Amino acid sequence: MLKKNEGTDIVKELGGIQNVEQAQALFEKRLDDEHLSRIRMLTHPEILIKIANAIAMCDPARVYINTGSETDRQFICQLALNKGEEAVLPMDGHTIHYDLKEEQGRIIDRTYYIANPEEKISSLANKILRDDALIEVKEKMVGIMSGATMVVGFYSRGPVGAAAANPALEITSSAYVSHSAEILYRNAFADFEKEVARLGHFYTNIHSEGLNRAEDLPNARVFMDRSHRTTYSFNCTYAGNTLLLKKGNHRFSVDKAVYEGDGKELAEHMFITGIDGPGGRVTWVAGAAPSGCGKTTTAMAGNHFVGDDLAQMWIDDNGSVRSINPECGIFGIVEDVNLEGDPMLMDRLRNPGSEVIWSNVLIDENGIPHWTGNGEAQPIRGRNFQGPWKNGLTDAGGKAVPISHPNARCTIASSALANFSEMSEAPEGVETRVITYSGRDSDTMPPVWVAKNSDHGVVIGACIVSAATATEVGASGVKRAPWANAPFIPGALGDYMKAQFDFFGSSAIADGKRPILAGLNYFLTHGARGGSGKQLLGEKKDVKAWLGWLERRAHGDMEAIETPIGFIPLYEDLKSLFETLIDKPYPKDLYDRQFSLYVDNILSRIDLQIAAYGKEESIPQQLFEVLREQREGLVALKEKFGPIVTPAQLMGA
Repeated sequence: MLKKNEGTDIVKELGGIQNVEQAQALFEKRLDDEHLSRIRMLTHPEILIKIANAIAMCDPARVYINTGSETDRQFICQLALNKGEEAVLPMDGHTIHYDLKEEQGRIIDRTYYIANPEEKISSLANKILRDDALIEVKEKMVGIMSGATMVVGFYSRGPVGAAAANPALEITSSAYVSHSAEILYRNAFADFEKEVARLGHFYTNIHSEGLNRAEDLPNARVFMDRSHRTTYSFNCTYAGNTLLLKKGNHRFSVDKAVYEGDGKELAEHMFITGIDGPGGRVTWVAGAAPSGCGKTTTAMAGNHFVGDDLAQMWIDDNGSVRSINPECGIFGIVEDVNLEGDPMLMDRLRNPGSEVIWSNVLIDENGIPHWTGNGEAQPIRGRNFQGPWKNGLTDAGGKAVPISHPNARCTIASSALANFSEMSEAPEGVETRVITYSGRDSDTMPPVWVAKNSDHGVVIGACIVSAATATEVGASGVKRAPWANAPFIPGALGDYMKAQFDFFGSSAIADGKRPILAGLNYFLTHGARGGSGKQLLGEKKDVKAWLGWLERRAHGDMEAIETPIGFIPLYEDLKSLFETLIDKPYPKDLYDRQFSLYVDNILSRIDLQIAAYGKEESIPQQLFEVLREQREGLVALKEKFGPIVTPAQLMGA
């Protein structure tokens, strides 16, 4: 069991500030009159001591207390330009940021949980003992901000007042990180202490890019202290490693849900979107997918956008599952974002009126951003993530350098989007009736299927398998991606899985309000379904039809075909949805290819999961019971119909 505040608080040890009196004395010495007056607006002892110790440890030349005012935002933006972390582009409000070319994703090999002795850490993660982390932070972070400006930001991860919101400090020497935080999170300086008092905790994030040199990257680290809910990040610049409000604090939120949520709270790697249904109803959907696997596209396919990456969920007193987005912006991958598949996002990226931070795309000679798969004419030269670029450029290994990095991003406020929902800022969250799980699965599962019950649904999430993406440095191949949340699960997988079974199977969920849990997969290829090549068996916009079917299925409006893995749609229902939702024909032969069960592939997937989870400690037995049930049903189908079972055969069975 995770214990709070156990072991040495590293920043307190290195900073040496033990009480409020010492903190105030340091502020008087280190802050100018303006920022001293701002910090004196705060009285919470733990907040003041934490900030003071970060200052004492990092030793910045200047401390800037960011209250979220327009003046503060302008200061941060200008600081980013002055430091060269960003550069102005011709379109008003647009800037470009480049990470080091060797750091274009999360440094998973240098990311660690700080662990106390005997503390259980996920088998899919790295850990470092507390005493060893203390030594590394002392060596690498003491004095790291010498000569730099430290910006201290006060944020709410979720609407102020929400049951599952989490207040967090972002303390950094990177103006780019602060600028990103101002777009992606709610500056809550005015409400911060009130929220800390209401919720009983806050997160702390301390980051410095150091000298921002490639040669320092081997010494880059991201440390997450679960006991003291404090992250440390140094010698790195990519937002996934530095904007610790995001995935660093998501990890703490997972811990909080698993170990303090009492089966009524979850912290998930999920989009949140609202789907218009018959009669004017709106059905809210939350869905998990690994980074780079279509969460933003799926979220934008909805009619009412809340979020594209993270979700805090809880069961309210009325028995509803509620969801909020900890963020209020998008840090979205732009590869393959184009007018056909993502018209609303493209409108904001290509037309004036929105603030956008671009990262790691190509900027042409006219200052216009370009990226792979944007569906537009490509320039022949410019500057991109690795420096000057021209058509035909190859790297040291002779491989063509793409126009943009596969993990190139745009950072933009959610409110800029045409389908932005005002419910994004509702403290009560949205009532969530559909949960989806997906990954880059080219050859196994159908485009959409619904679990038979909540236990089967939890198993869908537990068994995501996905091709690796460019979001993680050095990742390759196909790997297990449980709940698309595995990189962010700090504790034992068995503990996390139990929380999932407890939550979705909870008796606290009222009758008629229990979400349906489903699999979603629009990465099937022609080559995997009787054709040839790696081209997708469908296109991005088809997800509107899959979501439309799930919306109607959640309300009992559509029948389905029962299979060992769950329920799949009837052809006539999908044909109608394709016509009405995306004005597209849906041939019967395409339906048969997409929804036939390729039994051997599914059996191999099941066997992989049984073997992998069999090596873990304390995995709930429900998982193995569901997988064995599915396996037996699939074997029986294969014996009767062969290795490929069509929807017609399933109906007959």
